[in-house]
Amino acid sequence: MLSSVLRTSAASSSLGRRAASTIALKYSNALYSAALAKSPQVLNKVQTELAAISKSINETPDLKAFISNPTLSANDRATGLATVFSKAEGAGAKKEPVSDITKNLFAVLSENGRLGEAPGVIEGFNELVSKYRGELEVVVTSAAPLPKDASAKLEAILKQSQAAQQAKTVKVTNKVNPSVLGGIVVDFGDKSIDLSVSSRVNKLNNILQQSV
Repeated sequence: MLSSVLRTSAASSSLGRRAASTIALKYSNALYSAALAKSPQVLNKVQTELAAISKSINETPDLKAFISNPTLSANDRATGLATVFSKAEGAGAKKEPVSDITKNLFAVLSENGRLGEAPGVIEGFNELVSKYRGELEVVVTSAAPLPKDASAKLEAILKQSQAAQQAKTVKVTNKVNPSVLGGIVVDFGDKSIDLSVSSRVNKLNNILQQSV
């Protein structure tokens, strides 16, 4: 069922590069619907598997190169996916086979030449699961990992916000992106607070260019 939904969604959308986020969202929605239709337990299992897969890809240069290479043959893609699933199976406390839903997702992404969309698909899926659970996911992006005390203070402040008070739980994630230079960027729901140094530098550049 998931395979047919994914194929239909991908075929009905524009495949231009600028529509990449839209394509990823279609896969995310199809995956979420298929997993939840099975049971909340399956939804949890799929999320756990995707977290393990995402971690493996981020920490393994060969897997990251594999995911981002659209020119591989069908055999090479099959071999690469087998490695991805193997690492996901071994990531848990007890080794369990990866679910058919997760395997079908990557099989269809591979078939459609869309393995590079996997990170966006996983991110979109996690957002849908968070909404289902009544969670508010707050992503704090910084140039370097935040110190524990700073992270704790920031989390306490965020939990006092109106948006957080309307949620059952608040989940704060710290992402590292050296391009922000310093400061932080806070994303939650449909809002974004940019307190980064890079943002200030860009504003200064714009002012200087206008004054020339």
